[in-house]
Amino acid sequence: MKNILLLFLFLFTFSNLSFAQKDYYFPGETFSEDIPSPYSYLGYHVGEWHTRYDRMVGYMEKLAESSDMAELKTVGYTNQLRPLIVLVISNASNINNLENIRNNHLKLVDPKVNMPDVSNMPAIINLAYSVHGNEPSGGEAAILSAYWLLASQSDKAKEIRDNAVVMIDPAINPDGRDRHTNWANMHRGFPPVADPLDREHNEIWPSGRVNHYWFDLNRDWLPLAQVETQSKIAWYHTWYPNVVGDFHEMGTNSTYFFEPTKPFGSENPVVPRKNYDEINNKFAGYFSKALDEIGSLYWTKETFDNSYPGYGSTYPDIQGGLGLVFEQGSSRGHIQSSQRGDITFQFTIRNQLKISLATMEAGVKERIYMHQYLREFFKTGMDEAAKNSVKSYVFGDEYDESKNRLFLKLLLDHKIKVFDNDRDISVKGKQFKKGKSWVVPTSQPQYRMVRTMFEKVTEFADSVFYDASSWTMALAYNVPFEGQPGFAAGKEISSLEMQELTFPETGNYVAYMVDWSDYFAPKFLHAIQSAGVHVESNALPFTSLTDQGEKEFPAGSLIIPTAFQKLNAAELRNVLQVAAKESGQNVFASTTGFSKAGIDLGSNNISAIQVPKVLMLVGQGTSQYESGEIWHLMDTKVGMPISKVDLSAFGRLNLFEYNTLIMTSGNYSSLSSGQLTHLKDWLSRGGTIIALRSASQWLQSQGIIQEEYLSIKEETTSASKPYASRRDESGAQAIGGSIYNAYLDNTHPLGFGYRVTEIPVYRNTSIFFKPSKSPYQTPVRYTENPLLGGYISPSNLEKVKQSASVLVSPVGRGKVINFIDNPNFRGTWFGTNKLFFNAIFYGDKI
Repeated sequence: MKNILLLFLFLFTFSNLSFAQKDYYFPGETFSEDIPSPYSYLGYHVGEWHTRYDRMVGYMEKLAESSDMAELKTVGYTNQLRPLIVLVISNASNINNLENIRNNHLKLVDPKVNMPDVSNMPAIINLAYSVHGNEPSGGEAAILSAYWLLASQSDKAKEIRDNAVVMIDPAINPDGRDRHTNWANMHRGFPPVADPLDREHNEIWPSGRVNHYWFDLNRDWLPLAQVETQSKIAWYHTWYPNVVGDFHEMGTNSTYFFEPTKPFGSENPVVPRKNYDEINNKFAGYFSKALDEIGSLYWTKETFDNSYPGYGSTYPDIQGGLGLVFEQGSSRGHIQSSQRGDITFQFTIRNQLKISLATMEAGVKERIYMHQYLREFFKTGMDEAAKNSVKSYVFGDEYDESKNRLFLKLLLDHKIKVFDNDRDISVKGKQFKKGKSWVVPTSQPQYRMVRTMFEKVTEFADSVFYDASSWTMALAYNVPFEGQPGFAAGKEISSLEMQELTFPETGNYVAYMVDWSDYFAPKFLHAIQSAGVHVESNALPFTSLTDQGEKEFPAGSLIIPTAFQKLNAAELRNVLQVAAKESGQNVFASTTGFSKAGIDLGSNNISAIQVPKVLMLVGQGTSQYESGEIWHLMDTKVGMPISKVDLSAFGRLNLFEYNTLIMTSGNYSSLSSGQLTHLKDWLSRGGTIIALRSASQWLQSQGIIQEEYLSIKEETTSASKPYASRRDESGAQAIGGSIYNAYLDNTHPLGFGYRVTEIPVYRNTSIFFKPSKSPYQTPVRYTENPLLGGYISPSNLEKVKQSASVLVSPVGRGKVINFIDNPNFRGTWFGTNKLFFNAIFYGDKI
């Protein structure tokens, strides 16, 4: 009875506080009764619970049904089929005239079109929340912002409705948001617990920060690896908003952060100085005023960089708008202790709400200025292009049509103009063939995005980076490219045409063959192996007389002998034809096993390809990002399921049911001595471990591999230094993310399918291993002058020059393939994915 009474008293007290929330969030405001309040729909006041995404969508639908000043649009779906919605709010006249407003606004983006009269054009404002699902205050603020804008009777709300089209993304990452929402709600106490160690404030793995595939969507606006950002960018380019608010959370002991960010060091090199020096400071006045009114503390001009184009607050800066990152100290639940006292969920929501309203107010007050800047941005881009000595970039991989198409799609998705290359040309010693290469002019509205895709930047105003310091996408795709002083091309490419594939006519063939050089060749291999086809591969190249004439097949090509198959000839042909069409592969066939050059088809240098049985350890202690990258890669690029087993379940594993074990970066110290013995036994009996980054360090610490760390004696000094400089100096030694040139042994099984002997690799680790003691087991090591893009300290650069990027450690009959650099980084590095594919399909051949 006593416990029931206490609960009643708590609920009564909390309820009274809740009823006062109108005064807490909207003091002195009058609202239209025609617009349903959040409480009337949700059944609780915003901040009492974390709101599930389906209820957020339902409330937005209710608002759109209740008002002629709102329209709800679905712009896509997540992997878990949650709708990605945008609630559009303006006055009724504007809502009825949206398409004309949009088309008129788009004239600002094209300098070739006469400048429209902007005096009466509404501001286009996008408020985007919860790209990180476990940063929930933004999504709750979205509910309140939408309600206020539609229902408030204030002059400010009316001015915004009359002079802006406001587009609200309540959650960019619905799948991650619901993961965190369910966690916070199911651990909510009565009363709520403020202790930071309480389970409510400490999610299990994977966190709600990431989406279905465990990707950080706030790093994906440039590579577009995920469906959420693909949908977001497609929508973005239909509007080109003037202002984009990007709402986040940070550590509980922090206050509130808004831009400007750290001067110079945290700024993108292609964004005009006006954005940083003038516009950000102009808007900052609105934000400081809003938080000053409620006594909330804040900070600016520190940390948080705006350099990486894949951020939701940076991409708009490269599209003529103003991207604004907002960071609120998080309650990570309903209440949590901090250095300034207990932080409540309501408090964090109110700060986000105040900034949301201030963003809309600023966007309206500065709308003419921002319209003029949007046109100025694209015009000055064209002006800069005219002065640039590089007039175009030519690119194309002669042997990998699929990778070409993937890169073409990326360029087109970012609205970059691309043209066919209609002649064979040579640029700086590189050959680009007609029909297998394309040309991107620099003189185009998306000039600054062209620079983002192709330029290599190695000089910086700062040496401390919050994230990546290099992002040249042409290097990430490992597509041969060069800048040239002229522009000559064929027709413009507006979309990707259907592939024209070759497949043999019906005949009496000894074998079918597929070149492993194409990016999607592993997808073809997995498909036919899954259908029971026996497949072999060559360790040395050969030239065969095929149905298409003489054809060279490099090492690692796929050979499907018509003998030794369980399928009959017609069944085999059908399986190959379907797989080829789905993976975009050209299939060749030969009526003889006698080669025109090189080894014959019965050579001992040709052997069967084992069917991979892949296990990946995941869970607490392992990297959710690297694990997600691999899961996504194998799902979407190969169509191959892999077993994701939680580290805590290792004791139930029989490793001998698998032939390949993937270990991402992390801590594996939870494995018992008996489990470690099982791992060593499986490995020594022929298993293959694919280890990424710190996983290799753990294997080294357990004596499983016997490699050597690289260390270079650095000069020490006893000179005193200012205490305040300690963070910058230590930060300058970190390798946040930069691109390097590396030698590739393409005769090694890990190098199969590559037609080059040098490749770009991405490094964001300070782990340095020496090359293998075996002269044959370092298939990827850095060149003498490796830096291609990004920042690295001189001492670390010396280490890079002498270290391995990929090395193999033999262990008994098995081996560990050590990827010191992540070949699958953020779903971006198509150029090194093949190294990882080879580790899976050809690991037993090393």
